[in-house]
Amino acid sequence: MRLRTLELSKTYEKKYKALENLSLDLNMNGIFSVIGRNGAGKTTFVRILSTELLPTSGKGFINEVDVVEDAETVRQDIAVVPQEARPLPWLTPLQTVSSYLMWRGYSYRESNEKGKEALRELGLEGKEGQKSRKLSGGQKRKLMVATVIASEAPVIFLDEPTTGLDYLSRKELWQLLSRMKKDRLIILTTHYLEEAETLGDQIMILDKGKLVDIGGIDDLRSKVKLPYVLKVHSENFRIEEDDVQVHNVSDKETFVYGSASKIYGLIPYLVTNKMKFTVEEASLSSIFEQYLGTDEDEEENEEKNW
Repeated sequence: MRLRTLELSKTYEKKYKALENLSLDLNMNGIFSVIGRNGAGKTTFVRILSTELLPTSGKGFINEVDVVEDAETVRQDIAVVPQEARPLPWLTPLQTVSSYLMWRGYSYRESNEKGKEALRELGLEGKEGQKSRKLSGGQKRKLMVATVIASEAPVIFLDEPTTGLDYLSRKELWQLLSRMKKDRLIILTTHYLEEAETLGDQIMILDKGKLVDIGGIDDLRSKVKLPYVLKVHSENFRIEEDDVQVHNVSDKETFVYGSASKIYGLIPYLVTNKMKFTVEEASLSSIFEQYLGTDEDEEENEEKNW
């Protein structure tokens, strides 16, 4: 599957730039995670490419079909769960999924069979005949995901699909998406960086409507200054080194971020002093902060601009 944009831009009310000259060329099957702070442009990106929103300028293509000029053709190959999507309260989960599938061209029998299978995969088989208004918030979110999973569309857009789900339900959905990604492209926006790292074959970082970087987790990790973290479990650990970042998690736990040479250079000292430690590659959360800074950094910059 191929997703391509050429200087894609969206400006709201002639001043707020939600997307600014975004160009990318993605040719893959798998999961494409899109991350960024609130207001980074993630939802705008999804809405334009899923033919829901017109760009101010630039172009977007799904499998080389223009999302504006030939939106009807694009819609035949995509399925979308918008961030604000909710099921109709008077329909049952099975009616919700099967009616969506019939709208897409499946027969009544196929729609019911595929609907039951999708609901079962998402743990809703006991709820298929219950009115949707009686479902919990998390179950309603699962139901909306079930509709697009059942469609077997080659390109699926999921805008923050796990918001409102508990951790175990999120992990169940992660497993399902990982199983179904082989033959399709899934564009996933999320605020959960662990989710983006776990699922994303490719990860795009947006900030204030602009593309910051794109790549696999190892590609992104190779570009940052502090790609490793040393986790020291000791009350007596103190460090004064250049080119590292030290986070005192608690009185008994310290995280040290640095390059491979810096981190591994500290190990002889730790071994000699019989301190417990582990060395890990930096998580996407750490990488994200190195690219964009922390929320505190953002607040300081805003204050300076005032």
